[in-house]
Amino acid sequence: MAYDTSNVFAKMLRGEIPCIKVYEDAHALAFLDINPASKGHTLVIPKVEAQDLFDLPASSAGPFLLATQKVARAVKEAVGAPGIHVSQHNGAAAGQSVFHVHFHIIPRWPAADGMRTSSAPIHGTRANDAELEALAEIIRAKIK
Repeated sequence: MAYDTSNVFAKMLRGEIPCIKVYEDAHALAFLDINPASKGHTLVIPKVEAQDLFDLPASSAGPFLLATQKVARAVKEAVGAPGIHVSQHNGAAAGQSVFHVHFHIIPRWPAADGMRTSSAPIHGTRANDAELEALAEIIRAKIK
């Protein structure tokens, strides 16, 4: 299957669809999930056309992973989570629904959310845009 340039993340990268950005550099874009599994749920996408991890060029993988790490640290600190679940799916059979490689950064409070430490939901209910924007401001301030 060829990369579909009409996927929602490709449209975000082109500025055709808005998102609540928390970080952007030459290699990656990070934004809050509008259907968060937990407070601070953030997605990080590379700025290259890659359907999944297997399509990601080696030259992009390092900078993309460094951006993911930077954002994950900031999200963890911003929301005060004791842990961060990082999730990445490859192919529909693995649960991938947008075919542009991406990482989910999901803050976890296992004692409070009742889930095993090794599992996390990927989607929750639609969040309030104003609340997301306020949270994004806090996360942006934590990025070093």
